[in-house]
Amino acid sequence: MEINKLLEFGIINIDKSSGPTSFNVSDFVRKKLNLRKTSHFGTLDPKVTGVLPIAINRACKLTGYFLGEDKTYVGIMRIHEDVSIKDIQKKINEKFLGKIKQTPPLKSRVKREEREREIYSFKLIEQDKKDILFVVKCQGGTYIRKLIDDLGRELGIGAHMLELRRTKAGIFDESTVVNLYDFEKAVNEYQKGNFKLLEKMIIPGEEAIKKILPVVKIKKDNLKQIFTGKPIYEKDLLKKSNLKKDSVVGVFCGENFVGIYKVMSGKDIFAKPEFVMQPVKNH
Repeated sequence: MEINKLLEFGIINIDKSSGPTSFNVSDFVRKKLNLRKTSHFGTLDPKVTGVLPIAINRACKLTGYFLGEDKTYVGIMRIHEDVSIKDIQKKINEKFLGKIKQTPPLKSRVKREEREREIYSFKLIEQDKKDILFVVKCQGGTYIRKLIDDLGRELGIGAHMLELRRTKAGIFDESTVVNLYDFEKAVNEYQKGNFKLLEKMIIPGEEAIKKILPVVKIKKDNLKQIFTGKPIYEKDLLKKSNLKKDSVVGVFCGENFVGIYKVMSGKDIFAKPEFVMQPVKNH
């Protein structure tokens, strides 16, 4: 049954509302669907809304491959004194584009040491007195609240973030988001034996992998050994690969996902496994 496959290795792109923590949302999905585990791809502060992909069951192994992906945010900042949008944008273009240095905020759970993050674009859209609508596209792990605070300090007037919404996290965007009300409705239908609504909400793990990693296809011959964690040899490949050493790849046999591998530089060994998707045994 397709739904069982999706519940074993799928991702639900939840539209997080303001209030709950990212962990709360992830745990809510786990309990509602009676899953073994769930994990989210990148924390959103409780007050921040938007794109929060939740990995379910074995898709949790993919979390590390998605966390560093680029993010896009739309927000409203409030400046503490009157300055024109033109002057603020000028300061942004001078100091807050490209590679910047950031120290995580006091409330952050990570170690408070300066680190480099990249801001790809930071545009001010419109101004209503002291409130300014902005859009930022940045490297994963950038603190937007801190970015606004640093901008206010640089301007010498102070600024803080009023509202923030994540509109994109890597390959996940608002086109596939599911709000918790619709999710609950789909779960209720699923419990009655109607899987259609829930099936539409779950993105197959295999499809997500194809969008972020190079795909390598292998022959069926040594599949049994490969599923036990053995390396993939050059002779196992359907066609020769030119991928560089240390490249991370998604390996498939036909349409079936085999695992995530790291390319080696050995003569015969092509790649070693980081995660192997062993077939689920039917009881």
